[in-house]
Amino acid sequence: MKATIYDIANKAGVSTATVSRALGDKQETVRPETRDRILQISNQLNYRPNSLAKNLAKSTTSAIGLVLPEIQGDFYTEIVKGVDEIAFSGGYHLIVASSHSRRNIVESLLGFMRESLVDGVILMIPSMNGHLEEVLANYKIPVVIINDIHAFDKYDIVSIDNFQGAYSIINYTIKSLNHSKISMITGPSGNYDSQMRKKGYTAALKDAGITIRKDWIIEGDFTIKGGELACSRILSLKEKPDVIFAANDNMAAGCYNASESLGFKIPEDICIIGFDHIELGNFLRPKLTTVHVPVSEIGKTSTKLLIKRLRNKDDKSIEPQHIKISTGIIIGDSVSKLNN
Repeated sequence: MKATIYDIANKAGVSTATVSRALGDKQETVRPETRDRILQISNQLNYRPNSLAKNLAKSTTSAIGLVLPEIQGDFYTEIVKGVDEIAFSGGYHLIVASSHSRRNIVESLLGFMRESLVDGVILMIPSMNGHLEEVLANYKIPVVIINDIHAFDKYDIVSIDNFQGAYSIINYTIKSLNHSKISMITGPSGNYDSQMRKKGYTAALKDAGITIRKDWIIEGDFTIKGGELACSRILSLKEKPDVIFAANDNMAAGCYNASESLGFKIPEDICIIGFDHIELGNFLRPKLTTVHVPVSEIGKTSTKLLIKRLRNKDDKSIEPQHIKISTGIIIGDSVSKLNN
């Protein structure tokens, strides 16, 4: 049977409070000879303290929560890996929850906060609403938000530079590859990442003097199937673009499926661009041209911010940090140069 603090107290002839002090953070309050005897008995009995009870006594859990829109798919897997790596090295456990179709983000967040399961939360949200804002205001544990939100300056925020990523790859497609007939499959209209990627796309077209065609902008849902359906719509238009820019690699993969089923060759008949540079893109042929996002770095940076906040939670002078993760371009074979 596992030894308890009561076994040590009985054998040492002292109170459990004395044992607790001798084995805890108040060793200096116990006489040296008594502390040595307690430590010796503890080793003889192979006593291991109950870390959960110890943390509860301190009103801490040594755990952080991560709330994601989904927990499946390469993008979210990389977020989890990045968070877990830094959490583990910092002495924290990780608890992950998702706001899937049967549970929204508020419910996931309340599950952590009401039960005091975690010391802090990393929250990846597609959008902000009044209910969520109210929950964050009412619970006083540290929160780091992953998203491109500008209206909530009081929180630490980590975001992808979505605008610059989209602008750069469209500008490259125009200036280096000579394309001007470029369509886009966006993400959901209420999603912040989607909105900024669309803004980057339209800004690049405007700066190049290219007219933006509304019929070439189709809303998707960030899924492979959503990309397939949106691409089919674009390829059925009477006047077709030369390039389809999908707002993530999943939808780009859907474009590959739709193009193949409709008899369009990539890049000879239609060019495809993605965004995120997830593992899935490495299996597409021809190789996908896409925006590189260091996804794991998002998780790592968010966790470093949260741990810093937890270790300095009494220091009110620390200003919230807003960090943007820069992107790059992965040049593949899914976009060919247009010879004018």
